[in-house]
Amino acid sequence: MSDILLSFFRSALPDELANVLGETINALESGDFVTVLSKPEVKLLLGHEDNETTQDVKLGDFKSWSDYVFHRLGLILSQRSEETGVPIEQTGTYRQNLFFLAAVAALYAFLQSNVTGPPLPFDSADVLLHKDISSSKSARGKLRADLVASLSADGIAAYKLTPNVELLCFAETILVCPPIQKYVEHSFWARLRVNSIHQRLLSEPAPSLQKSIYDDLATVDRMILARTQKKEDKDLHVHFLLERATIHTQHGFDKKAREDLDQATAERKFEFALTGMMGKRTKFQLKDTSQLLVLARSAGSEVNEAPVAKASGPNNLDLNDDTLLESISFTSKSANTEIQNESSLPASLTSLDPENQPKLEPLDSVILLALASSITNTNPADGITREETIPYATRVLDGGSSNWQIYTQALLVRSRIEGYKSRTMERGLLQLQALVDQVIADTSGQATTDAETGSQVTSFLPKASESESAPVSDRLRYVFSLASPSRWELEAELASRWVSVGGLRSALEIYERLEMWAEAALCWAATEKEDKAKRMIRRQLYHATNGDDEAVDPDEEKWEGKERDPPPGEAPRLYCILGDIDQDLSWYEKAWEVSGKRYARAQRSLGQRQFARKDYQKAADAYALSLKINSLNHPAWFALGCAYLELHRFKDAVEAFSRCVQLDEQDAEAWSNLAAALLHLRPKTSTNEDGELSETKVTNHPRTDALKAFKRAATLKHDSYRIWSNVLAVAGSTNPPSWMDVVSAQRRICELRGETDGEKCIDDELLELLVRHVVQSEDGFDITRPGLPRLVNELVEKNIKPLITVSPSLWTTLASLYMHTNRPSSALECHEKAWRAVTSQPNWEAKTEKEWDVVVQQTVDLIDAYETLGPRERSEGLAAGSGELVAKDWKFKARSAARSVMGKGKEAWEDSTGWDRLKERLDELKGRD
Repeated sequence: MSDILLSFFRSALPDELANVLGETINALESGDFVTVLSKPEVKLLLGHEDNETTQDVKLGDFKSWSDYVFHRLGLILSQRSEETGVPIEQTGTYRQNLFFLAAVAALYAFLQSNVTGPPLPFDSADVLLHKDISSSKSARGKLRADLVASLSADGIAAYKLTPNVELLCFAETILVCPPIQKYVEHSFWARLRVNSIHQRLLSEPAPSLQKSIYDDLATVDRMILARTQKKEDKDLHVHFLLERATIHTQHGFDKKAREDLDQATAERKFEFALTGMMGKRTKFQLKDTSQLLVLARSAGSEVNEAPVAKASGPNNLDLNDDTLLESISFTSKSANTEIQNESSLPASLTSLDPENQPKLEPLDSVILLALASSITNTNPADGITREETIPYATRVLDGGSSNWQIYTQALLVRSRIEGYKSRTMERGLLQLQALVDQVIADTSGQATTDAETGSQVTSFLPKASESESAPVSDRLRYVFSLASPSRWELEAELASRWVSVGGLRSALEIYERLEMWAEAALCWAATEKEDKAKRMIRRQLYHATNGDDEAVDPDEEKWEGKERDPPPGEAPRLYCILGDIDQDLSWYEKAWEVSGKRYARAQRSLGQRQFARKDYQKAADAYALSLKINSLNHPAWFALGCAYLELHRFKDAVEAFSRCVQLDEQDAEAWSNLAAALLHLRPKTSTNEDGELSETKVTNHPRTDALKAFKRAATLKHDSYRIWSNVLAVAGSTNPPSWMDVVSAQRRICELRGETDGEKCIDDELLELLVRHVVQSEDGFDITRPGLPRLVNELVEKNIKPLITVSPSLWTTLASLYMHTNRPSSALECHEKAWRAVTSQPNWEAKTEKEWDVVVQQTVDLIDAYETLGPRERSEGLAAGSGELVAKDWKFKARSAARSVMGKGKEAWEDSTGWDRLKERLDELKGRD
């Protein structure tokens, strides 16, 4: 089986063209790239040969080698040879498709030499470059340096030691040619792959490349959907979904990646579940506990189908721990389904033996590994997430695919996860080192010299056996769906792992050998050796202080001479690191200028520093400039919105936070800040028939939109007391109030803060309005039917009443609710508790008249309640319907309450208006005897 792009391309060719190009496609599928790149037409394109059309085109007349090839390509494709009877090999259609295949061959050869191995059986410089250049080491080095520099985008430099970079540039040059794009539709998919690889050569994503990638994604998606609707090319769309998922993950769009993986799973009818089974994980474990595992089976596989006996790939190192078992020992075959998302496991999975699961189809293994990578990216610091991730890699390793590259990727995924646990950290590090040795050094088993850098690549493992190697075609088949790292990415990851375990020297040796000076400097800075970091960076940017770079001690020299001209490709990033170390804003401005005002990170750093200094206008200006370059940077939009809030530019803040939630609709803080900004906007106005301004409909009021935003934030951050408080406040302030939201917000606040804050977490004024609304409703107040009245009653009984202690207003509100639901005993009890809450306050009789009047009013209310409710029959509890009164001694209780208050307040308030009110009510009670 070949790469899906070649299969797709072959199936779309007319028969006559397919026959002529058949051998070329076969060579590509078998990994024989040099045959394709040595075709006479390709030699003509590269300038190894000439004809009448190209004989006057000389490399020295062009600024770059890519421009030279592009010009020759245009001339060759412009030749008209479409006359009837001309052999198809001489037609423009043939040349267009052949050059497309040459671009694909160059791309695959580039990946073979940088990602998968084995070493190329040819020298790419000899095949692609003019002999005058390829034969000269200095000329070849200069041309390659120029090509690497040409790959810089938006001020972000490509990796300077990229091997065989001419292969990638050759592929890119062909695929951007207009005739190729116009007449070979598959070139868009190939160009998408080239741009994706190009993006990964950069130290961070470049906005301009990102736009090109996503434009091509949309084009290829339409092209494939049109093809798959004809039921052709099995799994064509699945391959594309997996490639797109890796691109989403590369750019931080984890939710989109997960959506593509879910769709691919559905189209494959692939069944898997993360679940738990009883077993032992340690050597000394006596009692079985639930262990995480992934049960998975490909569509059509048999339950008793044996897994792969020995997977092909690099050496899988043993754990060799004195406590942990090499693998989980399961003692129960019944799955615990609490962990997986579905309510229960499918029957097809419950019948699987966890220690002997059937072999997975390669694409299904890719899905599991891509899923594990997307989960890790979503929650990189969550230990529980890592525990849930490793079973996916384990499933692929223990019984997944025999494909070499898939197995290699599974080892890499597992090593990444194991690097965070003390018991598995050693194996994780050694496994990564093994991948560096066996994959990057092509499993040579001996010290080799890197052709590009001249440095030694050593291995501590024995020479790989045949089972640990694989042909080129197998290695490249799923490389785009896996997004396997390049050799230097893998080594840089190893260096980062050494830093995490304290192996600073080992990490620095790797970074310096790879000439990753920024990473090496950050390494020193992280260990509080900022002087060394600054010297290392300045050495790349400036000459020695005395002007003689060779005669100084690199460890002592401060490198304060003239700037290097031209500056290195990664100069903008290096200047920003200097700014981070020195806390000097001028370095960020320098980075911005050096990059031709294209390096967005420089302005983001400026904005961050200005925001910390509370210069919000300058911070906003800086973030705005960065977003002109990279409009998809979510943190920058968020920071810009915060700056606008501080500046009271609320309309601009709304726009900024709106962009935030468009980029990441799961950002609760952005939704909350969007709502806060909306609250400060004035309602839109419109002119009525008389020419007067009138407010728009309530549905368009910014406060209504703010409530929607706060509700979205609360949904995403369900445990945030602050956000729920905002929901409550805004829901009660809309016109009319959103009473259902008031109920749900107050209930959630009671659940979150009830135990610590008690009745203080209840908004008594809003609760009073809520109760007043439901009791005065035109539909009546029937708590037996679904609706707002029932919800209000449940809120009061379950959430609010248990929290009330000394708040008379809350007891009064509850009394009103009980009064209107025919619960007179409960209503009277609430009035009594409200009165006790007021009269139990210490020394109330000796305070101000205002406080005395409060006590008087509460006493009068209690007397009124006794008078109204006491004579009524009980309607609740065991005495309901028995004819028993709520309080047959209500007159005595009412008089006792009045006398108690008057007795305590006589000395201070006998001549007051409040005293007269109480005396009048007491006299009325006496008159009723």
